[in-house]
Order: sequence, then C-alpha cells, then structure tokens
Amino acid sequence: MCGIIGYIGERQVLPVLLEGLRRLEYRGYDSAGVVFLENEKIKVIKVKGRVFNLAEKVFNNLPQNPEAPGLGHTRWATHGEPSDENAHPHLDCQRKLAVVHNGIIENYYELKKELLKKGHKFNSATDTEVIVHLVEDYVNQGLDLRSAFFSALKKLKGAYAIGLISKENPEFIMVARNQSPVIIGIGEKENFLASDIPALLPFTKNILFLNDGEIAILYKDKVEIYDLEGNKIERNPIVISWDLASAEKGGFPHFMLKEIYDQPDAIKHTLLGRIDLDNQEIDFLKEGLGKEFFENIEKIFIVACGTSYHAGLVAKYLIERNLKIPVEVDLASEFRYRSPLINSKTLFIAVSQSGETADTIAGLRLAKELGAKILSICNVLGSTIARESDIVLYTQAGPEISVASTKAFVSQVLIFILLTFYLKKLFYNKNDNKEKIEALIKLPHILKEFTEKVHSEIKKIAQKWYHIENCLYLGRNILYPIALEGALKLKEIAYIHAEGYAAGEMKHGPIALIEENIPTIVLSAKETGIIYEKTLSNAEEVKSRRGPIIAFVSEASEEFNKIAEDYIEIPLTFYEFLPIFYVIPLQLFAYEMATLRGCDVDKPRNLAKSVTVE
Repeated sequence: MCGIIGYIGERQVLPVLLEGLRRLEYRGYDSAGVVFLENEKIKVIKVKGRVFNLAEKVFNNLPQNPEAPGLGHTRWATHGEPSDENAHPHLDCQRKLAVVHNGIIENYYELKKELLKKGHKFNSATDTEVIVHLVEDYVNQGLDLRSAFFSALKKLKGAYAIGLISKENPEFIMVARNQSPVIIGIGEKENFLASDIPALLPFTKNILFLNDGEIAILYKDKVEIYDLEGNKIERNPIVISWDLASAEKGGFPHFMLKEIYDQPDAIKHTLLGRIDLDNQEIDFLKEGLGKEFFENIEKIFIVACGTSYHAGLVAKYLIERNLKIPVEVDLASEFRYRSPLINSKTLFIAVSQSGETADTIAGLRLAKELGAKILSICNVLGSTIARESDIVLYTQAGPEISVASTKAFVSQVLIFILLTFYLKKLFYNKNDNKEKIEALIKLPHILKEFTEKVHSEIKKIAQKWYHIENCLYLGRNILYPIALEGALKLKEIAYIHAEGYAAGEMKHGPIALIEENIPTIVLSAKETGIIYEKTLSNAEEVKSRRGPIIAFVSEASEEFNKIAEDYIEIPLTFYEFLPIFYVIPLQLFAYEMATLRGCDVDKPRNLAKSVTVE
C-alpha cells in the first residue's frame, strides 16, 4: 500500500527521492518522508500530508550537504493515525539506522514489548518502528549490520518490503521483501529501489524483481541478492518497455481522465500479437497456452478483488455461454477462508492489475497447494502473481496511475473475450467468431470516437445530478457486473453512496429506496435478447414510483427514451463487447460527478492503488 523509493549513487539524492515519491503517491498519501546523510549524520524530513507538503518542507529547510544513500516513503496508514511522528522513515535510538517499510508486521506488539524491556525508546505508534530497533538490538549484541539485518528479518512475521540505511555503512542500502512488492533499478554507477516501476522510469528501465524471502544489498556499482540463509542468488535484470510519457498526464487534468481516454490504445496493446490476421483467429500459443493446459479441466474458479472481481463476473457470462464450463467467481478475501472444493481438474484464474494484491496471492497459493492449474491475468511484468502462475496473460495496458481502475478493467475483460474465443476454437473446432474478430480489430477506432462523443453528453447529465447523495445502478445478465462497477466508481471517487443491483432483484428490497431525489441508472442492451424487455419492465417499476431514470441503452430504444429523464445511446455491438461499451460512460459519469463535487479524483480518500495487505 505504501510507496518506497531508495537511491545510492552520485546524483543529488533529494531530487531522486522526491521524484520517485511523486510517482508512487497513488500507493498512499497520508504522510511522506525522506532520509539521507548530511555531514556524515542521518537527516530525516517528514510530514503529515502529501508529497507536495514534503517537498515544500525540504525546500524551506534546505540541507547543507545532502548525500546518498537515501530513502523515501509515502504512507497509507495501518498502525497509527496519519501524523508527523508516524510518518516514515523511522530511526533507532542512536540515530545510526533508518528504515522505511510497506506491509504489516503481525507480531510487532510482542517484539515491541521485548524491545521496551531492553530499554529501547519508541517515538511512533507504527508497527514499522520495531524493525529498526530490532536491527539495532542485534548490532548491540555484536553482530555486523548485514548479520543483524538477516537475524531481524527471521523474527518478523507478516508482509514487508523494507529499505534500511546506516550512517556507519554508507556504502550500501539493504532491502528485503516478503509478500509486499519491491523492485531494484540498475543504473550506471548507481542503483535504485522502489515499490513500483513508474518511480524508476525517469532513471532506468533495467529492473530486478525480488521474490519473497529475498534480500538485496545495493552498492553504487553492483547489486547482490541473497536468501534468508545467506545463500547468494544470481539474477539478470529485465528491460521494461514502458516509456516515461505513458506514465504522465499528457495534458489531461487528471490521470483518471487520461486513462479513460487511453482505453482505445490499451485495447490495441492487449490485442497485439494475439490475432492471426490471415486466418482471423485468436492465438495464445506464443504465450504457452496450448490445448494440453486445459485438458481434463472440469471447473474454473476466477478469484480477484474490487474492479478485477467485476471483470471476473463478466467472464463467467462469457465462458459459461460459449464453452459450457461451470465458473465460480470469488472475492479473494472470502475464497481462502471458505474451504473451496479444488483439485487437479480445476483451473484457477487470478486477476489483478498490479499482480501484487495480497488476498489474490493468498488465494492463488491455496489453489496451487490443492493441485489446481494456475492462469493469471495481470498488467505488471514480473509481479508476484505472474511469477507464481503456470501461465500468465499480460493485459499490456501500460501503467495505470489513478487509484480508480479504468483501462485495467477494460483490458482484463478483453483478455477474457479473447480467451473465450480461443477456447471455443480449440475445443469445439468452431470458427464462428470471424465476424467478431474483425470487429475487435476495428474496436479501438470505434471506442475512440464513442468516448469523445459520449463525454460531452455525460458532462450535461453530471451537472444535473452532482448534488445527490445516493444512487442505484441496475443491470441484468452481462451488464449486471457493469452496474456493480459503475456504482463502485461513483463511491470511490465522488463519495456518493451507490448500490449496484441485479435489476430483477430490485423488487426484493431496493425498491423501498426509490424516491424522487434518488436517480436510478439503468443499463440495458437489445443484444441481450429477452433480457432487454425484462430490464425495461424493471425500469417501469422505478418510474411508477416517481424514481428518476438515467438510461444507458442500445441505439434507437424508443421505449427507454419515453421513460428516462436522461438518456445515453450505446452503439449496437456484439453481446461479448457490451461490457466495454457500457463501462466507459459510467467511468466518465463518476469522473465528472467527482470533479464537480471538488473531490481529489486520482487520490480518493482512504484508498490506495495496490492493496498489498490483508
């Protein structure tokens, strides 16, 4: 959840740390801080609030001689409220060591009691501070810093990505990982550490990924990797293809709006190399996904959190309709605690934008233990979920910076569409999707025009409704998950209470909420056949109780046009593509409502981009 940046080299250390933190602020923004060396002493500057506040404090207290190594941290609070004292970095009693940490130390309370008895003084309410005092305690026992760090790690229980520097050992930074992401950036006579790739893009594209239970020691001119027992590990860096511009706003007022408009390009990248244009077929063979991987599969579990869970719900409709294989979709946080019935005839599909979602990782590991085959869908090369899967399908959507996910969702849905078409040809030898595959190739161009056109219409509707405090979203069949996703977006960024509901279930409770100042957003498509008429009947039930309707419906729907107070036409398309066309105006609606209400769109309160704690 928190963001970490570290640097050792010959650059000015503070600009590197502040730029890295700026790019990591989506991971948490309750407080921020930096630590570096100044005249051979450890210097810490930290503040409650945003990275901007930290930069201002740094500027107003310009250090005389700031030197590397240095660490920076932007926090999403778990233990201890947001405050200057609880902000990272944290120091030991003698101010010789400094640590930053992402994750949760589950046994911190027991460790803290032991350390307090030994005379250690704590200055925060965080779990993190026990780490630096524990290392200090081992140093006091006569161990060198490296041995002390290794010994301390063995006593920690929980999730962590840790960076540690020492004023007495300024020639290196120590890094450790367990269930929380941390990467190493390799430069020329300089090295970096960070929680995520965008923080390092201005400096290097050569990245080393650490696995759980690994420690890295960063020097100016080399990086050494070890396991917890001290055994050395050899690993080559990977070159990241993302460019710096793709992680910038590009003239848009917010990352979220840029990423909504990026979706046609994200679709192009997701399709890239996966369509055999000569035969009009989907091809996943280059990614190791052949027929043998799916043989003997009798059931599919799709496990994810938040927006990715909604993509999984869409997949259930796609797969069961086309492939006649039973699909269960689980919230990852529930899946691992419900004794799921999994065996070697089960395919487990993990869906995560970051590939570092803690609950999804735990679900994946459980499924693996039970003998399931593991397929993952994620966006980040080398992430934990990707590394621990049998097969990984990268969405290739590029960096997504805004906390509220948009293009990641569309890319995940598209992967499921491609996978469905691919398996239909593979197992049923049916090549009846040629027309749909042709439409997929044209999809980015059509979506680009549609996004630009519908945005102006959405702005007018948002002007009318941005003052509301409650909203109901209704959809059926493959549009039910889109109702859930639309409601989630409105909650996340506009702070409006919104409920997504299966339209047919409305009369079993939510109909009691219908009144004149609570709009109901109804999603309906002629492409769903009889479901279109059923949803129209549900909308009539709302109308008869004087509930205002905002309809998102297929082209030329006279029936909805008569009963809706506001009406957005969605282009006619194939059934499988409906979620993509319907989610875009809902993303824009949430965005416009949030901006009109003065909300911080890219950094909604209490949220973080990558949820790496349970």
